[in-house]
Amino acid sequence: MKPIMGIQLYTLRDHIQTAGDFDSTLARLAAMGVRDVQISGIGDIPAETQRDILNRHGISVCVTHKGIDRMRADLMGLIAEHKTIGCDALGLGSCPGECRENAEALRGFIRETAAFAKTLAENGMTFNYHNHDFEFKPLPGYDGSIMDLLLAETDPETFHFIPDVAWIHYAGYDPVEILGRMAGRVKVMHFKDYILDENGERRFCSLGRGRVDLRACYEAAKELGIPYIMYEQDCDWVNGDPFAATEESWAYMREIEG
Repeated sequence: MKPIMGIQLYTLRDHIQTAGDFDSTLARLAAMGVRDVQISGIGDIPAETQRDILNRHGISVCVTHKGIDRMRADLMGLIAEHKTIGCDALGLGSCPGECRENAEALRGFIRETAAFAKTLAENGMTFNYHNHDFEFKPLPGYDGSIMDLLLAETDPETFHFIPDVAWIHYAGYDPVEILGRMAGRVKVMHFKDYILDENGERRFCSLGRGRVDLRACYEAAKELGIPYIMYEQDCDWVNGDPFAATEESWAYMREIEG
């Protein structure tokens, strides 16, 4: 199965803060041939307005990123918003710092997100966790890393992952191997790339210009049946322009899928 390619709107977050900007940004993406996005970093735009703009441009939402505080305070409201925009996957962008200090703290995070995931499942949705590099560091009180414990002690049916291949690679791991460990638990994978500059500092870059073997990741996604691949670039855009970086990376994605 060929994954569906799309854009993680966090890359364009400065251009989705108002309904007018959201509309013009989706118009620009639709003109490029984009039909699927992830919503993250969006402004305070009512879900009904988001839905109408998405429908106007023929664009669907495969997953979101929302903060854990909102999940704690208003999970049912989030579920209602997701149903309005036609999205069945709620994503968390990162594990809070206090939850990753040791195994006991992380297990508290697992218990809390398991409760979220149960409610989401009852409403036809899934909980999805996005990684950075810290998940691959040793976890005090556990013989392994944060990711090892998450994979071992979360429910495969309800706790899913949004693997970010650049962060996995930067942590010193093979993204293809990690994708294999997440088999059956991934709806959306993030395509991201990076270089190391002359000082050895990490710099994000357009897809295909960096250190990550994205073609191997794409082939793994096909073999594992991962439905979606979203391009994401946090910063370091082409000439400081996230649209230019998006256009360049989208062209690479279209090339890589043949």
